[in-house]
Amino acid sequence: MTRPGLFAAGLVAAIGSTAWVVTADGQDVPDGLSFLGAPVTAGQVARGQELYAANCASCHGADLGGEPDWKRRKASGRMPAPPHDTSGHTWHHADRQLFTITKLGVSAVVPGYESDMPGFEGALSDDGIAAVLAFIKSTWPERARGFQAEVTANDEGGS
Repeated sequence: MTRPGLFAAGLVAAIGSTAWVVTADGQDVPDGLSFLGAPVTAGQVARGQELYAANCASCHGADLGGEPDWKRRKASGRMPAPPHDTSGHTWHHADRQLFTITKLGVSAVVPGYESDMPGFEGALSDDGIAAVLAFIKSTWPERARGFQAEVTANDEGGS
């Protein structure tokens, strides 16, 4: 087998043997998951799951499925809350952008954009926001996590 062939075989083997950590409530945490460059812990995911349920699920869905018909504008002209599972586009954004949107609102990333989503700066600490986003990321399949990790690595702000 050639060197490129050995590398590809090794990569497939490594991807196929992803390790998981399980939180006290049974939440799986993919091995190697990080947020803003820091490793994600089972405790962080469990806390994020609680904070998500209390602060985000009413709009984005308890199952992360978003509001119905989330791609079509509401009568107000604003967009419904998108899903945070892989049927949405959250995993297309870098960690820093997700953090900024959650903390300051969408207009902090897209100036002038009007959204029903408030910034959570006064409601959640930075650690709380990171925990929520770590929880969301922990639910994505490996392919989406890998894509999002690459987007994050290529982000100008780095992380």
